Amino acid sequence: MALDRRNFLRAAAATVGGAALSACGGTKGEKSGTDGESACCKGKDVKLNISFQEGTPPGETLKEKFDFMENLGVTGFEPGGRGLAGRTGEIKEALSGRNIKVSAICAGFSGFILSEDEKVRQECIDTMHEIITAAGELGSTGVIIVPAFNSQTPAKPHTQATRDFLCEQFDALGTFALQHGTTIILEPLNRDEAFYLRLVADAASICRDIRNAGVRCLGDFWHMTWEETSDMGAFISAGEYLQHVHIASRKRRAMPGEDGEADNYTDGFKGLKLIGYDKYVSFECGCRSEDRAATVTAAVKLLRDQWEKA
Repeated sequence: MALDRRNFLRAAAATVGGAALSACGGTKGEKSGTDGESACCKGKDVKLNISFQEGTPPGETLKEKFDFMENLGVTGFEPGGRGLAGRTGEIKEALSGRNIKVSAICAGFSGFILSEDEKVRQECIDTMHEIITAAGELGSTGVIIVPAFNSQTPAKPHTQATRDFLCEQFDALGTFALQHGTTIILEPLNRDEAFYLRLVADAASICRDIRNAGVRCLGDFWHMTWEETSDMGAFISAGEYLQHVHIASRKRRAMPGEDGEADNYTDGFKGLKLIGYDKYVSFECGCRSEDRAATVTAAVKLLRDQWEKA
């Protein structure tokens, strides 16, 4: 008889979550100089903060998009990182007087940090510095970075030495991010997209080992669908290191709800509530419907309903 690992670990995660709420020790000694209070000590009454990437809402201009978002009560905006330095003025002006803030910055760097070619690695660092600087100016929660995609070669092998190298590079980028009032956010991907860093717990363990408040991680429901045995367990494993969450439908990466009953996020939302997650859940998805406005509105309602049930 096959063991249902997802259900087994879901039950286990609930037990771990209870223990986490009672223990809540936090991480000491990070470079921020904070007292290390764990996120799970912040209380159970956590609000769902929804964010949209720029392509999510209908509208031709930022004004039209932000008007739509405000009408839905969406309070976060996740722009792409490519060319961001040249758009900070435009974005600031469009957000002026609104109840919307910049959440994370979605990548946009060139090169990749695990390249065997030093020039490619340096290109990644240089463009990340540019995006991080712009992110700090916009008050962003952080800049998302992926160590390497499967298509990016030649890449360093999956070894302890590579992990040590990655920690050194992320530590330096995290320190630069702190100097600009923001963070870098490590994103695990599913195995079809990346050979390195696929589990939320792996990303969180890198954050833990670096011990730098400028280095945090992300959980993406789409990638988690294929890699994690428990959404709740994945988020609990990240704990205080979780800085951002992406969401999409669970079969086709469309709007939440477009894949019907498969689009159930309640288990993950329980995990987010257990750790006191108070940052953004951001749409990173396409839209299969011709009526984008109605589909996006329904997706937001679905998430809010499931959050209440969690």
